[in-house]
Amino acid sequence: MKLLVTGVAGQLGHDVMNELEKRGHTGIGSDLAPAYSGIDDGTPVTRMPYVPMDITNKDAVEKTIQELHPDAVIHCAAWTAVDLAEDEDKVEKVRAINAAGARHIADSCKAIDAKMLYLSTDYVFDGQGTAPWEPDCRDYRPLNVYGQTKLEGELAVSSALEKYFIVRIAWVFGKNGKNFIKTMLNAAKTHDMLRVVKDQIGTPTYTYDLARLLMDMVETEKYGYYHATNAELEETESGFTSEGCKTGYISWYDFTKEIFRQAAAMGHQKYLPENTAVIPVTTEEYGISRAARPFNSRLDKSKLEANGFAPLPDWQDALHRYLQEIEF
Repeated sequence: MKLLVTGVAGQLGHDVMNELEKRGHTGIGSDLAPAYSGIDDGTPVTRMPYVPMDITNKDAVEKTIQELHPDAVIHCAAWTAVDLAEDEDKVEKVRAINAAGARHIADSCKAIDAKMLYLSTDYVFDGQGTAPWEPDCRDYRPLNVYGQTKLEGELAVSSALEKYFIVRIAWVFGKNGKNFIKTMLNAAKTHDMLRVVKDQIGTPTYTYDLARLLMDMVETEKYGYYHATNAELEETESGFTSEGCKTGYISWYDFTKEIFRQAAAMGHQKYLPENTAVIPVTTEEYGISRAARPFNSRLDKSKLEANGFAPLPDWQDALHRYLQEIEF
């Protein structure tokens, strides 16, 4: 297959390009910059074909996709700065990227009968309750500009195409770019105590693992809506593993505790509890975010196995592999 991947300067696009090269597909990366501008880690994405493309420019998108004529487009590019999206002077730009950009790509895919895979988010829901959100749920009530514009992108794709995959993800981390893990590791270098939210619940997603699943999908015609994160740790009677890691869905506080536990086990003593205390707080007590955040980011992933897709490994294992990959 020939695939066009948008957003290759970001975490997921980087790993998708490397995964499709591993499988022998032809991959073309794209982003706004005139040349690949992601991490220069020597992996195939740094050497693979690249085309600059402004997804907010309908004519540019049509021209690029017509000329490349890919079998599928994996659309990873998005505005993801959730708090900044709330600024009045940013809303139009966010909508142009997340909604209009997705529509331009969907229309162009339709014109050449190409598949499209669109990455979305649990933020299209209102984040209330405790039940995991099901992929075919249509009870949309986004809490913020980011969630609203990603929902508009979803609807643009599903209304324009029949050959589409819409994959909602949450709590993403990868090698190429900023993420929660890097933020916590860096914060601990200058702070002896960190306050972390305990009442927002979900599961992390490692882009390396997600890239494999996305490629599994586009190699099929099992179209539709899906949810994908790394797996929850198997529930135990105590609710914790032998290492003291919480089982089932977790909070950002639980995640931080496990990040530091594994970092300390690798020999980084700064992350021991006696050197850096992690204090659980409520979202209200934390009180910094400009955008409303969902309390319930639990995503039901059962549709993956029902359609024959191998689920992602558990998040504790994903975290372990990720920490082996980065410098901190």
